[in-house]
Amino acid sequence: MSSTQVPPYGRSPLCAVQVLGGGSAGSSAHVRSITGGLVERGVHVTVCAPAELERTYGFSEAGARFVPVPRRGDPASVATLRAACLRADIVHAHGLNAAVRTSLALSGLRRPLVVTWHTRPHTEGARSRLLRLMERRAARAAAVVLGASSELVDRARSRGARDARLAPVAVPAPRVTEGGPESKARAELGAVDRPLVMAVGSLVAHHGFGTLLDAARVWQHLDPVPLLVIVGEGVERAALQSRIAADALAVRLIGSREDVTELLAAADVAVLSSRWEARSLLAQEALRLGVPLVATAVGGVPELVGDAAELVPYGDPEALAARVTALLADPVRRAELAAAGLAQAENWPTEDETVAQVLSVYDELTESAGAH
Repeated sequence: MSSTQVPPYGRSPLCAVQVLGGGSAGSSAHVRSITGGLVERGVHVTVCAPAELERTYGFSEAGARFVPVPRRGDPASVATLRAACLRADIVHAHGLNAAVRTSLALSGLRRPLVVTWHTRPHTEGARSRLLRLMERRAARAAAVVLGASSELVDRARSRGARDARLAPVAVPAPRVTEGGPESKARAELGAVDRPLVMAVGSLVAHHGFGTLLDAARVWQHLDPVPLLVIVGEGVERAALQSRIAADALAVRLIGSREDVTELLAAADVAVLSSRWEARSLLAQEALRLGVPLVATAVGGVPELVGDAAELVPYGDPEALAARVTALLADPVRRAELAAAGLAQAENWPTEDETVAQVLSVYDELTESAGAH
């Protein structure tokens, strides 16, 4: 980050409130990152989020004031959020849930609202209509909507956003612990003498882990059989574990882990099987670590990875298995993808550039509103 900047003479520090709802890993890491950068630039930052996110991400350690606000939309939670925004010059909500609750909290207050769309809702049937209405409310309440991918920018505009802009979300570069962590990780996982394939994500339907298990069944004939390790927790665990047992698959569900970077760095191939992603954390970490990636060609993934990953259609286990097995058998191609991934990551915005873009939006809105 750049050195601390102070406001010009006669101007008080900008006060910004960051609001998180459910707090996906991507949005929470983003808020932690920009909080540190904004504080370094003399901005007073308050983060409103569920208490467990403070324990995980340490917003106060980055210099923010932290206000615990449950994800619920009940009157008490909305009132707590409103009180935290009373002295704010700008309010920035991250995600649909946070945006809708923040728009309620700001009712009657003249505070510019920025909303970042990190992803899109995944639902079908009757609930999809409700989510569409929530998207419209969030888009129309915002002075500016920042989309993490071009597709999200288009989606915000289609929902009535007055001003929607592309703002790729940068997250901290992965750090691997020194001292031979890769061999240690492979030994722990049981992949010393066999290929290791890694996937990371919450165990929910839209991450496509059912398709990934189908692919693992296809490559069961290989000798040695690759070990597929899925890092994450979620409502689909029991169903996935049942399938693994029924088909005797070489797959391990290891739950949530704090050493994901070390585990991913040890993999021969990383797999992203999602139905939709904007700027996948797994894809970013894999490319930055030089781990070959096979990913579904959905959402913002092609825009993110360029030619630095093997892309397959969503929901096609045969295509997924074919790309993974081809990579495992081709060390030259894996090396090419590793180099291409590192080069692609160089083109992504840095944390510093992301903070600068966010701050420029804040300055633009507060100056036009006469709030700062």
